Amino acid sequence: MKMNVMQKLLYALLLITTLGLSGCSIGETVQPWDKETLARPEMTFEGDPLDTKYVEHIYSSKEAASGGSGVGGGGCGCN
Repeated sequence: MKMNVMQKLLYALLLITTLGLSGCSIGETVQPWDKETLARPEMTFEGDPLDTKYVEHIYSSKEAASGGSGVGGGGCGCN
């Protein structure tokens, strides 16, 4: 099935419109009252610092328990 010129033009116009509408707003800035919401701990990439330290401690404890003699397994006893 061949597309004629009008269909190609329509698809190109639809693609350009979709890309244009999905972009960021130009000239829009964060208002001072919105900065409070963005500064909340839930909005960070790391999340809760205490929880992150806890997860890192568990991970390093399990990795350290694997041993260096070539035997695999973790600290949970499930070889």
